Amino acid sequence: MTDLSTFPITAKWPAQHPDRLQLYSLPTPNGVKVSIALEELGLPYEAHKVSFQTNDQTTPEFLSLNPNNKIPAILDPQGPGGQPLALFESGAILIYLADKTGKLLPADPAQRYQAIQWLMWQMGGLGPMFGQLGFFHKFAGKDYEDKRPRDRYVAESKRLLGVLNQHLAGRTWMMGDDYTVADIAIFPWVRNLVGFYEAGDLVGFADFPEVARVLGAFVARPAVVRGLAVPA
Repeated sequence: MTDLSTFPITAKWPAQHPDRLQLYSLPTPNGVKVSIALEELGLPYEAHKVSFQTNDQTTPEFLSLNPNNKIPAILDPQGPGGQPLALFESGAILIYLADKTGKLLPADPAQRYQAIQWLMWQMGGLGPMFGQLGFFHKFAGKDYEDKRPRDRYVAESKRLLGVLNQHLAGRTWMMGDDYTVADIAIFPWVRNLVGFYEAGDLVGFADFPEVARVLGAFVARPAVVRGLAVPA
């Protein structure tokens, strides 16, 4: 059995099953990317809740795994060469899990990089823009009298939804018939935008029927339903 006790994070979140992949997360759009992927892949894992209410993400134990103090992060006891691997950044983790299992990324090199490009599109555009819109629409930013910051992110979110809507026309998933890490990265954020952020009317979500169609198919997947609830 792998000994994970040398990793300081296990002092705060002890591994009850040290032979399983350890996930440190919350059910946020970035967090559920990894839990959904793990459920889709059927990999055994143990989930640990990193509570923002108690600033768990800034504790020395968590920072020892992710110095950027963001969730999610993982500790895989069976990493490359059979050695434990600690990893943070949701996009990097998704690619790692896909490579580890040979699933959720196309085998064809050209299609593989096309899937990764959409993953990076979410990481660099869709997620940050939707997150800023949520701040200015639902959280502290909503009290700002000057609505120009909010309107900037609304406009950019609409533009990104338009890009996504056009790409999905005639496709089942981002890569056509193949469900990949690109879908797992993108659609938790779309779900959050129209659900938790309650910004569907603000961005005119009804104008993006292809996005709505694929979002519906995404949230209906059993592995997605399970992954969205992790960690409890």
